[in-house]
Amino acid sequence: MRHKIKIHYDNQNEFRNPVMWVWVTDGATLEREVEPAGKDDFGVYYDLNYNRSNFSFLFKDGKGEKAAWEDKNLARKFHLHLGNEVWTMANRHNIYNVLPASSRDSIQNIYQKLEELFYEDNYYVPDTDVSGLGIPSLLGGNILKDGSLLFSFFHPLAARVYLTGNFNNWQCPGHPAPEAEQFIEMDLYRGFYHQPNIWLTRLKPEVLLDPVEYKFYIQGGAVESEKFTVDPYTRLYSDDYKNRNAVIVNPTKFAWTDQDWQTPHIEDLIIYELNIYGFTDNDPDIPDEIQGTFKGVTRRIKEGYFNQLGVTALELMPTSEVPMQRGLGYEPCTYMAVEKNFGTPDDLRELVNEAHRQGLAVIIDQVFSHTSNDFNPLWDLIDDNSGKGGLYFRGETMWGNKVATGKDEVDNMLIDSCKLFIKEYHVDGFRFDATHSYFLNHKLLHRLANEMHDDFKPDVILIAENLPNEKDLNLDGFNGYAQWCNVFHDKIKALLREGEYEGEDYSTENIGSMFYFSKNEFAAHTNNVVNFCESHDENSVQFEVGTGGKHLQPPEIKDRKARLGLMATMLALGQPMIYMGQEYGIERERNRIKVSWRKYSEETNDFYNWARGLINLRRRYKALRLSSFDPIKEGIFSWVITPWFNENKGGKQKVIGWRTDDTGELGEKLLILLNFARDNVKVDLDLNTPGNWVKLGDINDINDLPPAGNKNPGDSDSLLTENGKFKGFVLPPYSGFVYKHHGKRG
Repeated sequence: MRHKIKIHYDNQNEFRNPVMWVWVTDGATLEREVEPAGKDDFGVYYDLNYNRSNFSFLFKDGKGEKAAWEDKNLARKFHLHLGNEVWTMANRHNIYNVLPASSRDSIQNIYQKLEELFYEDNYYVPDTDVSGLGIPSLLGGNILKDGSLLFSFFHPLAARVYLTGNFNNWQCPGHPAPEAEQFIEMDLYRGFYHQPNIWLTRLKPEVLLDPVEYKFYIQGGAVESEKFTVDPYTRLYSDDYKNRNAVIVNPTKFAWTDQDWQTPHIEDLIIYELNIYGFTDNDPDIPDEIQGTFKGVTRRIKEGYFNQLGVTALELMPTSEVPMQRGLGYEPCTYMAVEKNFGTPDDLRELVNEAHRQGLAVIIDQVFSHTSNDFNPLWDLIDDNSGKGGLYFRGETMWGNKVATGKDEVDNMLIDSCKLFIKEYHVDGFRFDATHSYFLNHKLLHRLANEMHDDFKPDVILIAENLPNEKDLNLDGFNGYAQWCNVFHDKIKALLREGEYEGEDYSTENIGSMFYFSKNEFAAHTNNVVNFCESHDENSVQFEVGTGGKHLQPPEIKDRKARLGLMATMLALGQPMIYMGQEYGIERERNRIKVSWRKYSEETNDFYNWARGLINLRRRYKALRLSSFDPIKEGIFSWVITPWFNENKGGKQKVIGWRTDDTGELGEKLLILLNFARDNVKVDLDLNTPGNWVKLGDINDINDLPPAGNKNPGDSDSLLTENGKFKGFVLPPYSGFVYKHHGKRG
């Protein structure tokens, strides 16, 4: 069957004699050079008769093999479903079945015209441009002060884009019964790199409904010739799971009361990682209707649970929308939308507001390295010929599609996401999932830190799960990323289970490094380290200890090891993190968010009361929260017992101990002693400062000095020294101690 097609070509590469080369790959005879049939306002056009359902074509300057060809990667593939008239452009492999739009103006001019209508407080109008050109994108569906809506959409390859929603009966060219008079075609503007790539339109108040639901309809430039897509910048998805429409959200309606809140310094962080579902699911003290939601967590905050425990920051596992919520949430489909199962955007704002009122920072998990494979509006959205998935993707990970971080347009979107959560949700910072350079380009993380620190939120908290740890994320040290410390976690698990763990063995190698903020491994400053022995990704200490042999199976041994692991985490240099439920010493496998809260009561649970006392020691004493490039050099940290000292000071034993604040600048002198061996270890202690050292706690009990506790400095378990030395101190198996200098006895 013969077909006739007209192919338009803009010839922006200015070929003098633009010839179209046409071929098929079935080994047959359709292979020819075609000269233009004429010219029009778009460029030149070719009339082609053919007898295939599909063929490929390229352009070159003149006939013959020696002519100047386009890049062979631009080979275009036509199929008869595109119709009998198509348009193509130089430097694009895309084929359009509609005439591509021309750009009208610069997006910068639109920004300047509308700037007075932008909300200043609690609202973020996207303006990130990591290219350095300072192009404000205005992306997303944004509310202006006059009540109108500004819709902006990034797509550098589309021919036409339409806005469609419940305000125009979802009319667009893709509607099953299209009514052209109701179409809302978006205008093309010069945006990033001053190239035509941002589509924009504005709706006046009289046409709006509540809620406003919308989508974009794209003609050309995606893998499909025409398609509906959700706005990647949507703040919320509709309740219609099948259609997944974008929903306009007005963040300015929430009444914030945290105007005097100050994000804490890094050294003051005591982090509690929790999952919104798991933290209150099946909690008998939480009403059924708010279990597993933002409101459930907010209730616990109001009740003072976290303040009593002593933590200073909540690290929320991912709050972004995922297509199929399976519990953990590490499979986002977009980056600005909040997970509907957790509650509304205002519910999250209420959580943050109440946390700040209670003195708690809020850190949210961002997953920038990979996305969902189930539903993802970014997938195949921009067919830039770069490979599977299009512009936003580059390969795969074991968890899903790998995001093309390091690409300016992609980084713009991800940084915009962080700015939006800071401005509209008042979060204090972010923990970034799977940030090793194998999975995520560190160009993004460096640029993100620079933009935040320079002028957006200088005190932002930035934490990276970068395993194994890489030094480049330290930046200048004090202002770098706090990394989940692989060195600490793996070594503490090996010590506690008395066997190999992830390449670390049950020896004293690296034991000094793990407690001295891994300085000789990767960190430049104590700010660069988050220590932990449990997380959502790791087995609990009790579970892991149980894999170490029969002699570790007794419950009392597991309990003691869990305490020793928590004590090591809370007292090591760097910032400590615990995972929800760890305060009860529970036993569970990795990637479990369920906590059987009915089994636990903070009033009667001995482990909880001990853990709360330990955590509050860290919170009370600044000498336990050192912040420095090198505390030893500054004279505020000294080793007391170590495996590398003489035998009478712990030599060749699995013990470690140190003093903090030897200079007395903090007004506190603390002593920490830990024994990971299954036997008693006797040591001589050089405490440097004569007088009375009061025991604030050990592996069994924590009792602070007044007013925090009722510890009597004259108790017999204090260490009284005349010359600052104490001989023959015995550390029982699996034990730990905290002492504070208190002058003379009495």
